[in-house]
Amino acid sequence: MSGPGEPAADLLRELAPQVVGVLTRRFRDFDAAEDAVQEALLAAATQWTEEGLPHNPRGWLIQVASRRMTEQVRSEQARRRREDLAARREPADRQSAPPADNDDAVEQDDTLTLLFMCCHPALTPSAAIALTLRSVGGLSTTEIASAFMVPDATMAQRISRAKQRIKSSGVPFRMPGEEDWPRRLAAVLHVLYLIFNEGHTSSSGPQLQRVELSREAIRLARALHAQLPKDSEVAGLLALMLLNHARSRARSGPGGELIPLAEQDRSLWDAEAIAEGIALVTEALPRGPLGPYQVQAAVAACHDEAKTVEETDWPQILALYGVLERLSASPVVSLNRAVAAAMVEGPAAGLRILQELEGDGRLAGHHRLYVVRAHLLDMAGDREAAAENFRIAASRTTSLPERHYLTLRAARLGMPGG
Repeated sequence: MSGPGEPAADLLRELAPQVVGVLTRRFRDFDAAEDAVQEALLAAATQWTEEGLPHNPRGWLIQVASRRMTEQVRSEQARRRREDLAARREPADRQSAPPADNDDAVEQDDTLTLLFMCCHPALTPSAAIALTLRSVGGLSTTEIASAFMVPDATMAQRISRAKQRIKSSGVPFRMPGEEDWPRRLAAVLHVLYLIFNEGHTSSSGPQLQRVELSREAIRLARALHAQLPKDSEVAGLLALMLLNHARSRARSGPGGELIPLAEQDRSLWDAEAIAEGIALVTEALPRGPLGPYQVQAAVAACHDEAKTVEETDWPQILALYGVLERLSASPVVSLNRAVAAAMVEGPAAGLRILQELEGDGRLAGHHRLYVVRAHLLDMAGDREAAAENFRIAASRTTSLPERHYLTLRAARLGMPGG
């Protein structure tokens, strides 16, 4: 979305899912409603810049999008019943005023319902992320395509397929029933987690971070936490995001180069976000039930609470990774436990864990395995082997900042006294 200043752009992102929800419940067509709202957002980006914010921005968007929907309905003669319904509801006043009907949809916030719909288990994670960012996050297709470095047409097709999948599934526009809640909530949390991680550390391209994605994931997690304040895993995920995002200003140098955690200027960390994240996870852990997002947030808190790298509570972090392996075992968790074991018990302990991971096909050829091995070999004093592993890792990552950093590490280890 281009045109309005940052406050107006933030307002559009906040209002987008509410307006999509109103139109979806009113017209019973999520696909058409989402398209109509995107057109209304584009109109707002231009008109609000020229004329300023309307008195009722939400009503303005509902009205403009409703008119778009009405136009679509009128063009489909086979859908006469919907045309009649839409015609009765079509606002007659100027676009600066909210709709005149008394439909409670005008005041109801459907953001959470829309979030659950976009994270439908029938969708792949990549499709759910794209659809969530567009329908719930208010990002344009161009913005999403740029964030994931794919052509606009590719992203438009991905979003279109996701909407058609939801349409063909016949899922009604309402919160999932009690019996479906755990599975659907898990899908929502997973999608938000993936969106944040892609923003926190880009999987490819010239930038280490895509801060706009991280911020959007945090905003959506806040909305979910506001609706489910007693859910420990929702609180844990929000805490995890805040605690990791708090370091974002210190993670890159002036030229965009990667700065590892041990070398970061901790005075640049966001103390307010750290305090909020620690408070969230501190409240959530005793309440239970314990889940992986809470444990990961507790690990992040251990790092953020340390005033210096030497003060990091590595024994606590090692214990937490042991808990995390029992809750949600994965090779990535084991890699992190290997680092923590090395910091507590010495590099040999970490290398033994890596040996156990060698046979896991999910890590075959992954650059992270070589990064961790290189780090532990360097700790053990095997400079030549460490340099070789850093070089292999550099050749396998698709992130340019990571590649530059790893190549530099390998070169330094190859220098006398480096």
